[in-house]
Formats: sequence, structure tokens, C-alpha cells
Amino acid sequence: MKQNFSFYYVFYVVAKNKNISKAAKELYISQPAISKSIAKLEASLDTTLFYRTSKGVSLTYEGEILYEHISSAFESISLGEDTLREISDQNLGQIRIGVSTTLCKFILLPYLKTFIEAYPKVKLSIECQSTFQTLQLLEENKLDIGLVGKPSTHLDSYYPLGEIEDIFVVSPSYLKHLAIDSAPFSPTISMLSNANLMLLDEENISRVYIDEYFKSNDIKPNQILEVSTMDLLIEFAKIGLGVACVIKEFVSEPLETGELLALSLDVPIEKRSIGFVVSKRGTYSKAVQNFLSFVSFPN
Repeated sequence: MKQNFSFYYVFYVVAKNKNISKAAKELYISQPAISKSIAKLEASLDTTLFYRTSKGVSLTYEGEILYEHISSAFESISLGEDTLREISDQNLGQIRIGVSTTLCKFILLPYLKTFIEAYPKVKLSIECQSTFQTLQLLEENKLDIGLVGKPSTHLDSYYPLGEIEDIFVVSPSYLKHLAIDSAPFSPTISMLSNANLMLLDEENISRVYIDEYFKSNDIKPNQILEVSTMDLLIEFAKIGLGVACVIKEFVSEPLETGELLALSLDVPIEKRSIGFVVSKRGTYSKAVQNFLSFVSFPN
């Protein structure tokens, strides 16, 4: 584009109105300013764009060609602005959310259900992957929001929801296999070294957290069964395959019924925060703003 964008817009408005006076009113500038802009554009293009008459202006052959291209461009811009206004007025838009399968099932789904009831026209895209992958995609602006355990980075864009507690659970049958007296139920931390220990795979941030716990307490498990999802850990624990490290809040029902038992450790695992992380791009769409306003965060 060889000239300032504003010159082309002035040309477009004048050609559309076929009158400099009407164009001046629409553009809120003086007629001499319009004439000067048109003259500069004509000089730059080395052509005459308008015939001047006592009744107004009309396009030359060259002006008609330029107007044909210019009008479609500005009409596309206008259509784009109208679409954006429609998105804003009708609460449309898109939210791309990254989350682990476990947090999606137990934490995100209830929020999504009520959010969609309030904003049914918002398009949601859910990508289930590890927290590490979610954080990477947020860095690349390929996601808008991530539901994760509290990261060491992104702290300025982290919105905590609450805390979760990692525990070790076992079925009554596997407990007998370990020859642990269930009354009182207080196995020591050392028993984890002898059990068939079931953990999430090493790409999961929960596994990293538990590995740090093992290291700080000098625990060296002999047998580890790695599982890709928390759901499988829970189910494997129920059928007595071993001791599973799970999130307490996600096994409340089997703990209440006695289907699973929680190991009472000498050194408890510290609770950790979970929450939403937002892309660091600096500005968020109205759909993302609505989602963050909709979610209840603790004071």
C-alpha cells in the first residue's frame, strides 16, 4: 500500500457518497482536508480518480477500478466489526481449555455444566493432556485457560480454586495380603517400600509431586505399576492389585463405604493448590473474562 490507509478511506467515503460535502459530514473533517487527501492519493497513484462537477464528483475509469477493490475491503472490515459486536452482545466466542483427564472429570465438568447453561452460545474446546503439556500450550497461546496444579511459573495469571490432598489407598483384601492389622489402622510409612505401588506415569505433575515426597522421606519402592489415569488407579486399587496414590477428594465415596481404606502415614503428604491458569498474552476475550467471572474463587 503506497499511501496512508486514511487516504484510501477518504477516497472510499467520497466515492460512496459522490459528494465531498456529504463525505465531510460522515468523516467529521473539513472539505479542504478531504480535497487535500484525494489530491495526495491521486499524485501517489499518478492518475485522476474523480471528475469534479458543480453537482458533486463522479469516478473516472481508473477511479471505478480502485473503488471496486477498495469497497470490498472496507465492506469486509465493516462486516468483521459487526461480527465482533455480535459476539460481544450475544456472549458468543470461543474458549480453549487444557486439563488432565482426572481434573476434567472431577473438577472441570461441574463448572462447565453451569457455565454453558448461562452462556449456551460460547464454543468450548477441551484438550485433555498432562499439566506440563497444558502449560506449554498456554505459553504458545494455543490455549486460553488451563486447569492445573499450582505451577512454579504463571503465578501472575493463576486463579486458585482450592486444595487437593494426595493419599495412599488400598482395598481390605490387599491390606490383609500385607499382613497389616486393620484395628487400629495405622500402618507406617515404611510399608510402602514392600507394597505393589501404583502411581501415575512420570509425565504427570502429580507423579513428580509424589516422587519428591518419596525422596524427602527416603522411600524407595520396590515395585511400581505406572498407570495413565487416576480412574484406572482407583479401579485397580478396588480389585486389590496394590496400593494406589490418588487424590482424596476423588475417592470420597469408596472411602465412606469401606471399599477403599486410606493409609494413615507417619508423614502426611502436604496438600497442594489447583486452579485455572490463563494465557499470558495480556488481554482476554470476553468469553474468557465471563468464564473467570463465573467461577467462584476463594478470598
